[in-house]
Amino acid sequence: MNRASPEIGDFFKYLADERQLSPNTVKAYRSDLAQLIEFLDDYLGKSDWRWSDPEVDRLAVRGFLGWCGRKGLSRRTVGRKLAAARAFFRFLHRENLILVNPAGAIRAPKMEKRLPGHLSQADVTDVFDFAESEAAKNTLSGTRMLVILEVLYGSGLRLAELHGLDIEHIDEHIKQVRVMGKGRKERLVPLTDSALRAIRRYANRRAEVADQTIGPVLVNASGKRLSRRSIQANVRRSFEEAAGARGLSAHALRHTFATHMLEAGADLLAVKELLGHSSLSSTQIYTHTTKERLVRVYREAHPRSD
Repeated sequence: MNRASPEIGDFFKYLADERQLSPNTVKAYRSDLAQLIEFLDDYLGKSDWRWSDPEVDRLAVRGFLGWCGRKGLSRRTVGRKLAAARAFFRFLHRENLILVNPAGAIRAPKMEKRLPGHLSQADVTDVFDFAESEAAKNTLSGTRMLVILEVLYGSGLRLAELHGLDIEHIDEHIKQVRVMGKGRKERLVPLTDSALRAIRRYANRRAEVADQTIGPVLVNASGKRLSRRSIQANVRRSFEEAAGARGLSAHALRHTFATHMLEAGADLLAVKELLGHSSLSSTQIYTHTTKERLVRVYREAHPRSD
């Protein structure tokens, strides 16, 4: 089986052009299918098999999942590889290249529930106190750091969404920002007053290296779009300097946004829309965090909880 088979090429063209998946997702699917082909070469004992061969069946796909598990991959990673195989076989079936989808009826491995890492409200206060002190130096990097934190925490954006933000996406009059999310789905997200103040302060320094009216919001000293790596470095520095929190990424501010919104009584559906989740189940994980907090408060406060 040629790894560059036309079916594979057509599938990735479909992902990019029709489904408009992010480059990272397409890259992950490409790796997953390469591993599926590697497994099938060994499982079938030959390399000249075709996707339509009867041996490429449900048992073969289940064997692939077992093979992944024996490699020590997490259930979450194995589940993603099954999702990639399902999507590919579904595409082949739709194009009448195979009779049935051999992965269609296979259950994904039961996922372990992972509570997303987030900052306490006290930690958030410390982080923003530190960022304000950096912004007070009135440098490009200092004022930019405050914008990064204010928008990630104040609006719950993903790192990729913040990275791709352009000046023309911000509407200061209605206090909203237009965001291009996963699957190129566009949504409007509110901006806090403190985020808008940070953006105005930063605009003066940004104007020294880039056009004031167009282009990326976050720029480096050369006026080019700030890299994702640099955004992560800014966030991690603020976490470590102000809150002593190591190992948390920029995504922790999105988790913190959702957790604090729910703890304050926000409606779950509203938080779902703000986060740009396509499914309510993606948002519900944050309720576990708030329930855990309620149990902790109960244990600490109720006189007969011991």
